[in-house]
Amino acid sequence: MRRMMLRLFILLGVVAIGWGGVAMTNTGPTSPGLAKLEGNVARGAYLARASGCIACHTNMEAGGNPLAGGAPLETRYGTFYAPNLTADENHGIGAWSIEDFARAVREGESPNGDPYYPAFPYRFYTRFSDQEIADLWAAFRTVPAVEQPSKEQELSFPFNFRAALHLWQGLYFEPQRFKPEQDRGELYNRGAFLVEAAGHCAACHTPRNLLGALDEDQQWTGADGLPGGGASPAIHADALKQRGWNVQDLAYALRSGITPDGDVLGASMGEVIQQGTAFLSDEDRRAIATYLLSER
Repeated sequence: MRRMMLRLFILLGVVAIGWGGVAMTNTGPTSPGLAKLEGNVARGAYLARASGCIACHTNMEAGGNPLAGGAPLETRYGTFYAPNLTADENHGIGAWSIEDFARAVREGESPNGDPYYPAFPYRFYTRFSDQEIADLWAAFRTVPAVEQPSKEQELSFPFNFRAALHLWQGLYFEPQRFKPEQDRGELYNRGAFLVEAAGHCAACHTPRNLLGALDEDQQWTGADGLPGGGASPAIHADALKQRGWNVQDLAYALRSGITPDGDVLGASMGEVIQQGTAFLSDEDRRAIATYLLSER
């Protein structure tokens, strides 16, 4: 399987070279009214926490400064490092505009046009509205600048051939915005946003194909080969119910990390809870549980 992956990525690299690295993304134009929106710092900070920004971009084990760069993320493609997101103009995002920020978060493209690796879950964040982008931007602008260079990604060939990501995006990424289901209630739709967009739960709980894209035919069925060598369980409604979960127990576990049988959710999920869902409101945790346990 690894040899096949290598061949496929080499093929992508050859194609990208042949086309001169021309962007093949489906990204759309940046919203023209972004700069006129007034962001809410409190809402943005809450959304950043719900979206895992702090957990991913802070090396807590090493005592790193908030959002100044994350711990190593070891994968089968190599090691990824989440970059510095503080207000430092040289090493962070202090010199960015809100349009730059929106393009990075929702389209997976840096200010100079480089595509981001899908380890950054822009495939989910593309669902953020303009106001949510403005709120996030307002919150990030308050983070003290840290003069710390972001670490380079340590990927083996051919995964380090970044130009091939343009073609990857063209194949597997389609920008979109979150749209509530009109025949569903407010709690369900709030849960849908938190699960499908901010929380990007499918990133860990859905298997990936040979090119690292999510296998949409097996959504929520669990996945092997997570960063660090772990695995995730299925979290679709049937699987959760078969394991005895209900809305109340699942919402409580998202706050405490404790399962109905008294066990503790550890590993990657423990970090998600400790640095993310534990900070959410009780209503939002109920919304997540309601959505996950609903038939779709």
